[in-house]
Amino acid sequence: MKQTKLTFFIYFLSLTLLILFNSSIAWAKQSTPLPGAERPELYLDQLQGKNIGIVANQTSILTQSGGKHVVDFLLEKDIKVKKVFVPEHGFRGQADAGEKVDNIVDSKTGLPIISLYGNNKKPKPEQIRDLDILIFDLQDVGVRFYTYISTMHYLMEAAAENGKKVIIFDRPNPNGNYIAGPVLKKGFESFVGMHPIPVVHGLTVGELAQMINGEKWLKDGLQADLVVIPVSDWDHEKAYNLPVKPSPNLPNDLSVKLYPSTCFFEGTIVSLGRGTHFPFQVYGYPDPKFGDFTFTPVSIDGMSKNPPHQDKKCYGKDLRGESMTHQFTLEYLLEAYHKSGKGQAFFNNFFNTLAGTDQLKKMILAGKSEAEISASWEEDLAKYKLLRAKYLMYN
Repeated sequence: MKQTKLTFFIYFLSLTLLILFNSSIAWAKQSTPLPGAERPELYLDQLQGKNIGIVANQTSILTQSGGKHVVDFLLEKDIKVKKVFVPEHGFRGQADAGEKVDNIVDSKTGLPIISLYGNNKKPKPEQIRDLDILIFDLQDVGVRFYTYISTMHYLMEAAAENGKKVIIFDRPNPNGNYIAGPVLKKGFESFVGMHPIPVVHGLTVGELAQMINGEKWLKDGLQADLVVIPVSDWDHEKAYNLPVKPSPNLPNDLSVKLYPSTCFFEGTIVSLGRGTHFPFQVYGYPDPKFGDFTFTPVSIDGMSKNPPHQDKKCYGKDLRGESMTHQFTLEYLLEAYHKSGKGQAFFNNFFNTLAGTDQLKKMILAGKSEAEISASWEEDLAKYKLLRAKYLMYN
């Protein structure tokens, strides 16, 4: 009897240890990614005694420290932060898309806040003359026309021209597990597309910064003195839930997933839900033939002050039931185009700028299917994948 009890106890103990071991492996696999900003052991020594400027906004936080802002953290560590530069949407992320962001003083720290939007997209020599290092710490969403990467380009260019060092605090890419869409063609460069990369480029900002540098895409082929502080516990196949919305009209993780597909409506007559609390997750137009779902865009302070089709009932489609595994598609755009029956009038002058090419619109007007259109950029994507492989940091 005693032998039986001992055998059972040993079996129970072994089973418990096995469960705990497997649980610890599962936990390790699901461990939370740690952005570069949250790895101070890799960068504080480089910042000591230097005058620092930083590009930051509401996404520049340390989640392991209760959401503390990176600027506050650096000041606590006696790092001499002299200036904060802010991208589109401002320091606290409350400016509407395209809205003017003013230069102000941060009420909490007393630091000057300098806008890198509007007429001052690139830091001026006099704005960085007294700085030694420029830090970039913004949460990107992995899409070519999301302008934070354009801000990074201009920061790197200004640093290269003025002999300043750039440190990128890298963050995971929530759309980093695939590549899709047309590659930007020469002649279609703009602030919503500066590089010959596809719509969904599959890079973190750190990897893209190294590509920009390595391919000499800065003005006159300059290269910045660049350091990337990498993310830990993350790779391109690992999902990442954003702790803070990256901009006013990307309010949740699903909007970030749908953004590459629905942003093309910015170049058309169709509303993508600006003026609602679910932008980029619906689309519609003031005509019942566009669909059964209805919404009415209204002015929302801090999100969309003057949305398309303001105060008009729009009919269309609700995408809020889409999967979190959603990837780029032309389905919504083509469906709305065909329902409109408007041909060329369906598009506005911004469409080719968003697409980074005039071929997409030409193929839509020619009645091509999604499969035919996608096939047209496969050769470019194959070349890009080879280029991308040179700069991947998170295999």
